[in-house]
Amino acid sequence: MRVSATLPDFPWDLLEPAKSVAAGHPDGIVDLSVGTPVDPVPASVQEALRAAADAPGYPLTAGTPALRSAIRRWVARACGATFEEIGVLPTIGSKELVAGLPALLGLGSGDVVVIPPVCYPTYEVGARLAGARVMRSDSLLSLGPATDVKLIWVNSPGNPTGRVLPEAHLRKVVDWARERGAVVASDECYLTLGWEVEPTSILSPSVNGGSLDGLLAVHSLSKRSNLAGYRAGFVAGDPALVGELLAVRKHAGMIVPDPVQAAMVAALDDEASATEQRTRYAARRGVLRDALEKAGFTVSHSEAGLYLWASRDEDCWSTVEHLAGLGILVAPGAFYGPTGEQHVRVALTATDERIAAAAQRLATA
Repeated sequence: MRVSATLPDFPWDLLEPAKSVAAGHPDGIVDLSVGTPVDPVPASVQEALRAAADAPGYPLTAGTPALRSAIRRWVARACGATFEEIGVLPTIGSKELVAGLPALLGLGSGDVVVIPPVCYPTYEVGARLAGARVMRSDSLLSLGPATDVKLIWVNSPGNPTGRVLPEAHLRKVVDWARERGAVVASDECYLTLGWEVEPTSILSPSVNGGSLDGLLAVHSLSKRSNLAGYRAGFVAGDPALVGELLAVRKHAGMIVPDPVQAAMVAALDDEASATEQRTRYAARRGVLRDALEKAGFTVSHSEAGLYLWASRDEDCWSTVEHLAGLGILVAPGAFYGPTGEQHVRVALTATDERIAAAAQRLATA
C-alpha cells in the first residue's frame, strides 16, 4: 500500500512556481514563507554540542537526567508548571511528535482527532497516518456529545494566525475533554513570543485546575534558540501519558542524539540568548507589519508568534503571485485550512537586511 496516497499534497511543493518568480527579482528573493531561523545558534549551545561530541554509546530515549531537570526548570519558569510530578520527554523536534502522536496513543479507525479550523497541516497528517478521522473546529458546541473524540489539538499562540486563546477557553476545552476521556495536546512552540498579549500554557494551574490528567504540552527550541537544524523539542504533562509515549518510543528507536540533548540543556538554561532573539523578532515584526498595512493589507490576530496573518481581500494565491512579483515569497493561507483562503502567512524569520528590503519593495510597489 502507498501510505503517501492517503495524505494531502506536500504543501511547499505547490509554492515552487511562485518561488521561481520571486527568485528572479534583481535584488534577490526575500523568503518569508517557511519560518526557518536565520540567526546564529547561541554560543553556549554550540559549545555544549562540541563538548558532548564524543558520544559512542546509545543515548537515553527518556533523556539524560540533566536534560529532564532542565526541561522541568524551564516549564516551571515559562509555563507555570510547578508540579512535583510532571512527565517530560525529549523529541526529535516537534513535528515528528505531532505527526506521530495519534498513532503513539493507539488511535485508529473510528476515533476522531479535533484540530483548529486554520492550523499547522501536520495535525491532520498525524490523524490520517493513524487512520483516524479529523474534525476542524474551535467551538465545543459544534462538537456536540462527540464521544468518539479521543484527541484535541489546541495551538496557542497559533500557527499561522498568531491568535492567542484566552485562559477561559482553554479551561473549557480541558473540562470538556476530561468529561469524555479525551487527551488534550497543546502545541505551545511559540509560547514565549507574545507581543500584544501574554499566552498561557495548558500546564498552568490556572487552566488545568492543578491536575495534569489527560494533558500534553508540545514545545520546540527551533525558534526560541535557533535550533531548527538540531531537531530539538520535548513534550511535558501527564506522567502516565508521557510514560506511555516513552514505552512505545523505546521500541521504535525514536531517540534524540546525546550531543543534541546536551545542547538542549544549554539552550533551556540560556535565557539571555532567548531574550536577545526575541528582541530581534520584535523589531522585524514592527517593520513588516507597518509596511504591509501601508501597502493596503489587513493584519488579523498576529498578537503572538513568528508570523503575520495578512489579507488583501482576495484569493490567497493571487496575493502570493502579487508579492512574488516584488521578489517576496509568502505562504498561502489555503495551506492551513479552507477558511484561510483569503490570507497569507508572512514569516518574521529573515535577516534585518532582507526584512528592510521587503518593506522597501512594499512601499514602492
